[in-house]
Amino acid sequence: MNAVLFTNVQIFDGSGRERFPGEVLVRGDRIEAVGIGDERLAQDGAELFDGAGATLMPGLVESHGHLTWPSSVERVVNSMKPLPIEQHVLVTAQNARITLDHGFTSVYSAGALGEKIEPALRDMIDGGHVPGPRLRASALEKGAEGVLGVPPGHDPIHERDIPGLRAYVKRMKDQGCDTIKFLMSSDEGFAPGGAQTLMYSEEEAQAIGEAARENGIWLACHAQAAEAVKRALRAGFRAIFHCTYADEEALDLFEDRKSSTFMAPAPGLLYARCHEAEEFGVTRAVAERMGAFSGLELMQRVIPDMRKRGIRVLPGGDYGFPYNPHGRNARDLQLFVDLFGFSPAEALVAATRHGGELMAMDVGEVRKGMLADLLLVSKDPTADVRVLQDKDNIAMIMKGGRFHKRPMVH
Repeated sequence: MNAVLFTNVQIFDGSGRERFPGEVLVRGDRIEAVGIGDERLAQDGAELFDGAGATLMPGLVESHGHLTWPSSVERVVNSMKPLPIEQHVLVTAQNARITLDHGFTSVYSAGALGEKIEPALRDMIDGGHVPGPRLRASALEKGAEGVLGVPPGHDPIHERDIPGLRAYVKRMKDQGCDTIKFLMSSDEGFAPGGAQTLMYSEEEAQAIGEAARENGIWLACHAQAAEAVKRALRAGFRAIFHCTYADEEALDLFEDRKSSTFMAPAPGLLYARCHEAEEFGVTRAVAERMGAFSGLELMQRVIPDMRKRGIRVLPGGDYGFPYNPHGRNARDLQLFVDLFGFSPAEALVAATRHGGELMAMDVGEVRKGMLADLLLVSKDPTADVRVLQDKDNIAMIMKGGRFHKRPMVH
């Protein structure tokens, strides 16, 4: 069984404690031992790497992933409509590799353009056939054919066929999805006032929740309006995205369910619309009309309250737009610091340990028995999380005990 010993490293273990000097022994796909301070681990034939004082930390978790969204730092696609399927599958695989290249060893999907691409990609990654992060695979909601998964003619007043919703949940489970994304509300980016437009009734949400529990599949949702957040919480959704207009009642409900529910606000997209999208036609006036500026302001009020209540708020989200491409994901950590009052270490905990809890996998911490998803970072991200935005600062990427990026020097 292959073994690797990292020595002379500063360890950020994901727990929230300060970095500490030590050693980490990896055997097979797991961390076998962590030595603290002067404690020396037995090499036992392991390949030895001297980290020269660099930071060894858990791989990052993208908690709101859209790998089928087409644009990346390597290739901008000026359309959000689905590509021809042959091209779309290849672009999605490329995006998975790029995400891993930038230190994200796990991705929780927030929806896909297509029902079958992500489960197939996950299986190819897990089989070792293509490079990419661990993936909790999803599909968009029933009938999603339009841009960003908004079904054509989607009328929130129209009475839903609840048996059809239940059948859809079962079909997604049968197709291998781990989670399903529903739009519990619309969005200002889709239509003026859209954030307050509810897409599912209480009865429909409850039916979706019941079907998910019966079929053993998780639920995630886009929820802007306060009532959309509350309906998702009452229905048992695992991941609730945005929560921009969450009111006191919604926050109380979230706090009651904080042991089983996660929130990922995805500020990166709004920030990009506000400050970096003009060359793509998103002027300041357009960004204001799409609710980007007001959305960031609302997040700055809601998220600190969530933190005080112990609700797990996770970075990442909505990468894959031309002006917010895959590969830029680590910027969300700095936005958590600048906009929401997280310390760098707190942002890192959210992107590692809490992300691992969302994934429900043995990832996100450097401790004995965990999967060996590890980064070696040449600078100190606990002092400045911006160093993770430059992949050249990531000297080593390991997933499951295998090098995706091997350190240059032993």
